Amino acid sequence: MTDMTDAPANPLLKKLPLIAIMIVTVLGAYFLRDYLTFDALAENRESLIAFRDANYFLTVLVFIASYVVIVAFSLPGATIATLTGGFLFATFPGALFNMTAATIGATAIFLAARWGFGESLGKKLENSDGAVKKIKDGIDENQWSMLFLIRLVPAVPFFLANLIPSFLEVPLHRFVISTFFGIIPGSVVYTSVGAGLGEVFARGETPNLGIIFEPQIIFPIIGLCVLAALPIAINALRGKKGL
Repeated sequence: MTDMTDAPANPLLKKLPLIAIMIVTVLGAYFLRDYLTFDALAENRESLIAFRDANYFLTVLVFIASYVVIVAFSLPGATIATLTGGFLFATFPGALFNMTAATIGATAIFLAARWGFGESLGKKLENSDGAVKKIKDGIDENQWSMLFLIRLVPAVPFFLANLIPSFLEVPLHRFVISTFFGIIPGSVVYTSVGAGLGEVFARGETPNLGIIFEPQIIFPIIGLCVLAALPIAINALRGKKGL
């Protein structure tokens, strides 16, 4: 009698979590586009503050849960959620709440992608030959640096930074640690912008979301990117010397 535990898993079953995420992403982008906006936050700011003052810990839990869903399903509004975290809870602990929720949501989509496609694709890359194999080995040798680099570079979309490691057999603990610490600069900047929204609302203005590209912000982030890329450069030079 065949042991059922040895039977191969249904390929479609393995892809269901990722398929569900894709469906919810499309539906969410259509139905929630008018709700997860700066205007919606501005219109409901007084109600949110009143609810927070009356139910602080419940507000924290609801906020984190909502942020997790937004990130896990790649819904529009992650930036608004980060601003809301600063608006409701100040830069600290708002940044901590934002980073925790973003990391949990990112881990959810990472695991879904890995379970659905990542394992099989990772094995194919590992068993490949030529240039593809060299690229895969190069990434494996510099996983920590690559993971921090894709988190620190503002030009890399957050959802891509969640998916790419799932295809490269990155260990879960490395993904979680690099995500949490790698998003600190951006999270703190946008949370601090959110913390100042009270004055922005009072003036009838919109926040400057391009602040992260201003010299006093972007130059330190570039410095962190250089530090993250340094081990990659060192390994590349060592490889050339060994030729």
